[in-house]
Amino acid sequence: MHAIPASVSPETASDRPLLAVLRGERRDPPPVWLMRQAGRYLPEYRALREAKGGFLAMCYDPATAAEITLQPIRRFGFDGAILFSDILVIPHALGQDLWFEAGEGPRLAPPLLDGDFSMLRQAIGRLDPVYETVRHVVADLPAGTTMLGFAGSPWTVATYMVAGAGSKDQGAARRLAYRDPVAFQRLMDLIVGATVEYLIGQIDAGVMAIQLFDSWAGSLAPDEFRRWVISPNRAIVDAVRARQPAAVIIGFPKGIGEKLPVYARETGVDAVGLDETIDPVWANDALPGDLPVQGNLDPLALVAGGSALERAVGTIRAALATRPHIFNLGHGILPETPVSHVEQLLAMLRR
Repeated sequence: MHAIPASVSPETASDRPLLAVLRGERRDPPPVWLMRQAGRYLPEYRALREAKGGFLAMCYDPATAAEITLQPIRRFGFDGAILFSDILVIPHALGQDLWFEAGEGPRLAPPLLDGDFSMLRQAIGRLDPVYETVRHVVADLPAGTTMLGFAGSPWTVATYMVAGAGSKDQGAARRLAYRDPVAFQRLMDLIVGATVEYLIGQIDAGVMAIQLFDSWAGSLAPDEFRRWVISPNRAIVDAVRARQPAAVIIGFPKGIGEKLPVYARETGVDAVGLDETIDPVWANDALPGDLPVQGNLDPLALVAGGSALERAVGTIRAALATRPHIFNLGHGILPETPVSHVEQLLAMLRR
């Protein structure tokens, strides 16, 4: 049986379907939440962003971030409310400047291409508004809903810090890790330490489970994968559990394919998320039978809706029918997703 946060009693956890599945129970229908469920596909989010301004400003405004977190819960009744924030608040808390270019994504300055990390410093106070957001959400959370926090995994965060932006192949970080692994390890250690403090702060504020997003885990060769994905994620899991023994942790290593069983075994996470390229039949056979699994609807199937969505949902449900399963997407919901298709998905799952 999987652990639950110290702030959540076993009785309360059993009343929260998503948390119960993370403890190892199988529920039918499966609990559901969607990555990026609070965002641009919702008209109420677009209206609020127009009124409030930039994305980062909203992340650091607790009242606004809490409202955005709760918008999809009010509309759809998802089983999990995922904190509205961004994985790059960690480099911001380490002293890099962070902003978002319209239509182009995040920017970090200065980029750390040369492996000189001397400008980095602990500015963890920048994260205090996030904890206040959690407290706001938990105060208004409907009964039965699980509050989910998150952080970016160190490898994925490091790729942005080194390049100063996103990239197609994470080449800048990969080159630095090969050229100067000692320096790169220093960067990873800084990220691990800040991430542990960040996650502990979220749990202390009321988060009931956390997810580690490793969006670029699939870009690494096998030895590099062990060093820069498995090792730092294991370090985070161990450090968080040393201070919060009942912490519940979901690992989402996108794009790692056949390395998923090794990741699940060696990182020590309580559950794994499957991206949309993973065959759920293979995952069900390859992973321990009692390990909770989350996923893995293709976000484009949700955009398509109709019979394509029906088939995709049926395949996933059939493949994972005998294990603890949280229904989710294989990555984030796309901005062009019709609200009516989310309603179709939920009707299919709940009927």
